Parts: sequence; C-alpha cells; structure tokens
Amino acid sequence: MTQKTALCKIHPTAIVESSVELGRGVEVGPYSVIREGVVVGDETKIGSHVVIEGHTTIGSENEIFTGAVIGSVTQDKKYAGGVSFLKIGNKNHIREYATVNPGTKEGAETVIGDGNLLMAYCHVAHDCIVGNGTVLANVATLAGHVTVEDKAIIGGLSAVHQFVRIGTLSIVGGCSKVVQDIPPYMMTDGHPVRAYGLNVVGLERAGVPKEDKILLKRAFKIIFRSELSVKTAIRRIEAELEHTPTIVRLLEFLRHSERGICG
Repeated sequence: MTQKTALCKIHPTAIVESSVELGRGVEVGPYSVIREGVVVGDETKIGSHVVIEGHTTIGSENEIFTGAVIGSVTQDKKYAGGVSFLKIGNKNHIREYATVNPGTKEGAETVIGDGNLLMAYCHVAHDCIVGNGTVLANVATLAGHVTVEDKAIIGGLSAVHQFVRIGTLSIVGGCSKVVQDIPPYMMTDGHPVRAYGLNVVGLERAGVPKEDKILLKRAFKIIFRSELSVKTAIRRIEAELEHTPTIVRLLEFLRHSERGICG
C-alpha cells in the first residue's frame, strides 16, 4: 500500500488490486472492485458495487455512484484484444449503473472531459469524445465514435448513432433518435431528430451576447429554412453574416460534417 493509498478511505469489503494508483482522499465504497492498471485522482468518491477496470485514468474530485461500470472492455465486435484506454477528467458525476467503455483498436481511447453529468443508466461507448460541462440525462446512449462538444445536453432515453457529432450548447430532446450531426447552439427533438430553433436558454446561461444570438437566428434560417444545400448555406452565411466567434465555430462544424446535418 502506497503512502497516498494509506490516506484513502476504503471499505473493508472493497477489492483494490495491488497496482492501482489512488490519489489522496479517495473513497471506495462497499463491494466495489478496482482492477490492475487503474489510476484514480485525488478526492474522487467511488460508491458501492462499482467496477473500474482496464487502462482507465480518472481525474480528481469525481463522484461515481452505485453500480457504475467504468473501463470494461469495448462491446465493439471488431475488438481483437490489445491495449486501449479510457480517460476521465475532473469533477464529473457518473450516476447509478452508467457504463463507459474504452477504445476498440490498439492505442485507441475514449475521453470524457471535466464537469460532466452522466445520469443513471447512461452509456458511453468505445472511442467517444465527451467535452466539458455536458449533461447526459437518464438512459441517454452514445454509440461508438460519437463526439459531444462542451455544454451540450442530451435528453433522457435518447440514442445517438455512431460517428455523430453533437455541437456545443446544443440540446437534444428526450426520446430522440440522432442519426446525423447536430450543429452548435441548436434545439432539437424527434425521431429522427430535427432542429426547431436556437437553444435560447443555453445561450442565455452561457452569456452569449444579444448580437451573436441575432446572427445565430439568421444562420439557423439559412441552414434549416432556406432549402439550400449545406455547402450553399455555408457560402451564404460566410457572405452575409459577421464572423463572430460563434458564427466561426458554427461554420467550422458545418464544414467538417461527415454524416450530414439533422433536418
């Protein structure tokens, strides 16, 4: 037992294998299992019946609740063995029975940033990238290779198709089916998901200036109401709207969309 581990609070029924690295003040609850190779940062709290395994690195001040399974081998049928990784940042809340998998191929990784909330029964599959300050409501499910940008919200019981990107400060309504990219700042819902306007509440909370919101509203109409192709919509936005940071970010997202933009 290392000096740092000696400063931790580990329940007598928990199993923490010998090569696990625990930071200062880590708590491990009853019947939890932490396998070889896991690294857990300072002041992280791990509840009861949690399993953490694989090449998993967890940062500081996270809270992982009852029954979560973190770092178990990918569910991708292409997995052929080898070392892949899961990296979780700081101050995340991973609620009851959520599951998070590492990457599939040798050296691949799943990454979750800082300050995220994964509610009960959420699933983050192999090779996903989740930014900072996101919310995945209960039973939200990310397939492989999904990217969720900062401060996006995914409603409960929603399913996101593999390789889809969900833009910053966008919101996905509950029970939605997401099969194409959702641009930043948009409010979406449906089966399949459609864009219905700007995420006005999210923009307000993020302190986006009024002038930017006016520009984004105009951009929304060009993208979703003008019946233009995405390429033509990009050219029109470039020509007609001021290139504020929000508009630039929106344009970059549109340019790099591979699955197409939601309706």
